[in-house]
Amino acid sequence: MIGYASRTGTRRNLDALRRAGWRLMVSAKGPLRPERFRYALDNGAWTAFQRASRSTCPRSRRRFLCSGRGPTGSCCPTSWRAASLRCASLDWLDALRNRPELRDAQYLLAVQNGMEPPHVAAVVGPEIGIFVGGDTPWKLATMATWARLAHERGAICHVGRVNTARRIRLCAAAGADSFDGSGVSRFASALPPLDLARRQPDIEAWLAGQRP
Repeated sequence: MIGYASRTGTRRNLDALRRAGWRLMVSAKGPLRPERFRYALDNGAWTAFQRASRSTCPRSRRRFLCSGRGPTGSCCPTSWRAASLRCASLDWLDALRNRPELRDAQYLLAVQNGMEPPHVAAVVGPEIGIFVGGDTPWKLATMATWARLAHERGAICHVGRVNTARRIRLCAAAGADSFDGSGVSRFASALPPLDLARRQPDIEAWLAGQRP
């Protein structure tokens, strides 16, 4: 699986993340500083929702539209969270699809408590994957369903706010393609066990191939 860490300005942590092959999750609410990493954008709507802000959608859209590619020229996978399905799937998607600099982007539609596959099935496809948000119990209970839906439609499935080795292993078991968390951004010492959990399926597959 691909691991994304919340953006940090701490050099030691950035160096550790780069060596381990992680990417950054950059919030549209903060400075656009991907630190020469491959990165994804989170529009910050969940934070705005918690703060009862109504300005996130248009402000974040402007950030997406001016972000373009990363400074290394590598593909910038782009994700969004939105307060409503309409804001995400119609307004945002139409605007982003018209930007040539985002031609290679992978868009992710956030799902959260109360949503079910029929709510988004018509939108999900090779261009539009699924970002599993919501609270922790709902996320853990449903992420395998969302991963299955995404893969059936040729899309990817990403899980948000994953900060323990146990949850990383659960994401792998559910079939998620990637996840993000903030723990490794704050503490470099947290990276080794989390990175081991991230790579565990690959290690197990390699060992299985070595057995007679």
